[in-house]
Amino acid sequence: MVASNVHGKGKRWQARYIGPDGQERTSLWRTKPEAEREITKQESSKLDGSWVDPERGKMPVERVALDIWLPATSTVARTRYEYEGVLKRYLVPEWGGRQIRSIRPSEAGAWQNLLTTKYELTGQTPNRVARLVRSVFRLAVIDRMIPVSPFDGIRSPTAVAKEVHPPDIAQVIDLLEHAPSDLWRTMVELTAITGLRCGEIRGLRLPKIDFLRRELHVHQQLVYDVGSGLSLAGLKTGAGRRTIPLNQRAIDLLAAYVAKCPPPTTGEWEGLVFTMASGTPIWESSVTTAMGKMSKKAGLEECRWHDLRHHYASVLISGGENPKVVQKRLGHASVVTTLQIYSHLFAEAESKTRSVIDGAWTAAREAAAGGAEKAASAESSRPTGRITESGGRKGALTQVKS
Repeated sequence: MVASNVHGKGKRWQARYIGPDGQERTSLWRTKPEAEREITKQESSKLDGSWVDPERGKMPVERVALDIWLPATSTVARTRYEYEGVLKRYLVPEWGGRQIRSIRPSEAGAWQNLLTTKYELTGQTPNRVARLVRSVFRLAVIDRMIPVSPFDGIRSPTAVAKEVHPPDIAQVIDLLEHAPSDLWRTMVELTAITGLRCGEIRGLRLPKIDFLRRELHVHQQLVYDVGSGLSLAGLKTGAGRRTIPLNQRAIDLLAAYVAKCPPPTTGEWEGLVFTMASGTPIWESSVTTAMGKMSKKAGLEECRWHDLRHHYASVLISGGENPKVVQKRLGHASVVTTLQIYSHLFAEAESKTRSVIDGAWTAAREAAAGGAEKAASAESSRPTGRITESGGRKGALTQVKS
């Protein structure tokens, strides 16, 4: 602690200390005791781990979110682009110019309410947006910008899961009958019996199909990035990289289509199974348009391509597959995700479980009862070497000569 250059006027005492990062920090105070208390406070917070950088706490929320948090996320470029859009739509307009340390818990709760009232978000979207923003403030705590997050103690918006009602087999067949070409017919049926995502089936390459072992190796997908257009990229999570067992119908379907429409053999899209007539990849918008036309012609409620994936999951569940297997086939990162999406379908499968158990035990009891009756019958007819009272000779009268 030393007298400042303006000693004798206003804040005359300078508190000086070295922060945990090795940098010297100073602050001015009116009296010597005030400066001493500041040094004691900072040294104490360094020891107990609660020290925060007073200057970094003044950073605007927008800068923390976009310049610090966003580059620190372990995500692919397209996901960071999506996150940036979320932050610019829902966070920056409300708190962008505010200092990160100025946000209070009451304001954090009010902001979460705005997601449904002002921005009219529904379903699981408010929860997802809130999770992103809450993680921005968690990083600010870790980076020692603020001592605690304003969201601590504030409950996250409830994730309202919308029940999925996938098309049944008959409806999928109706879609197939109204497909305008072999391309769409094959893509629809293959998606329904493999559960591939839209980007995964559009990015399917011939070398990833093992016709001998009847397996499909899902390692990449077709994605769109701003500035670079369409490209083949790895999946977002390790769980997404999976091997799907193919039934004979899938093998026949792929073999027939590849024979009729060979994939490109050179260039950027070499080996891509499903392409437009020009040999270029299929845009997601083309898939959406084709699916809308097929469902309309079939007289069905408009189906999304993702509903075919839900159909695949529903067939597995109704067939008795356990949640862990369904998760693995779909490439979900966690079985919790699978249960959240398809919990009502698993609940419907419970009645089948009851029938299976009842049937098994009823058959066992009937078999046991039948065996007991046969054993009793055999026991009663078996010779024992004794003359029973009912089986003895009848009495006879005989005259005896004297």
